[in-house]
Amino acid sequence: MSPASLRADERHEGPPFAEPWQAQAFALAVQLADAGHFTWREWTETLAGAIAAAGARGEDDEGGARYYERWLEALEHLVVAKGLAERAELGALRDAWADAYHRTPHGRPVVLDSDDA
Repeated sequence: MSPASLRADERHEGPPFAEPWQAQAFALAVQLADAGHFTWREWTETLAGAIAAAGARGEDDEGGARYYERWLEALEHLVVAKGLAERAELGALRDAWADAYHRTPHGRPVVLDSDDA
């Protein structure tokens, strides 16, 4: 039986996303592409570039554990390149989420307050 003939759930063990942020990054890329902010060709070229750059930096990703980190890098690159946000804004937002994560008790959802962003 060829891999193409297997159902998706037979080809992969476990959930498609290891962390909720991965699913959110995936959904955001789909929404931005559907809204016409970039083409899927631009997306695949940018993602391939992010993966290649990580490899050139010596960041081995055997097994794909860091795949969605590359996905996020590609997404951030396109968001800045298309003028949807400034790199500094993305950094400030990332820092705000990290701060919110660190002050959130275990088991509770992370919430970004209006003062944070």
